[in-house]
Amino acid sequence: MAIRILIVDDQALFREGLRTLLSVQPDFELVGEASNGEEALRIAAQTQPEVVLMDLRMPVLDGVKATERLRAILPSCRVIALTTFDDDELVFDGLRAGAIGYLLKDVSSNKLFDAIRAASRGEYFLLPSITAKVIAEFARIPRSSASRGAESVEPLSPREQEILRLVASGDSNKEIAEQLVISEGTVKNHLSNILSKLGVKDRLQAVIRARELGWLA
Repeated sequence: MAIRILIVDDQALFREGLRTLLSVQPDFELVGEASNGEEALRIAAQTQPEVVLMDLRMPVLDGVKATERLRAILPSCRVIALTTFDDDELVFDGLRAGAIGYLLKDVSSNKLFDAIRAASRGEYFLLPSITAKVIAEFARIPRSSASRGAESVEPLSPREQEILRLVASGDSNKEIAEQLVISEGTVKNHLSNILSKLGVKDRLQAVIRARELGWLA
């Protein structure tokens, strides 16, 4: 089944470029385009996309508010923020609104494709620079209180620690598999074990929890 995608951006030329880029991927299906958040909500209700590529700064209704409303009416829909800006406030607003990925518009096509496929599986996908911002935000938590309960967490194996560090660097499952010379399936199995041991639901939460425990610098 092809991944159903909705593009939301107020720049017609950028939408056209994305449309051309996505059309060459056999597992992608473009189901609609919108030029602002309000239009996106209407089209999403009609087309039921699985993944939405959402610009955050748009007229009428911005991408942050549109993401929040979209997640309320279509909980299974995954939003990837695709924007020109990476200032801290916008990053955190987008993630708090429910975006599962955050990419800049100068990202490579392969990274974009990986992000869409990861989002369709319910996986967070953040660039290393964005991951660093998120970790830094949670680094404000005092280490003494944040690491409380660490003794009850099952230790990670050396391989799991290695994979967790790569996840924290923003690498996708495919990139991790290539670096460690293992299959993507093996990476997924290790990630499943990591999430279970840390008691979290996704990659981003795993990185945050590991940082709280002092397992990541």
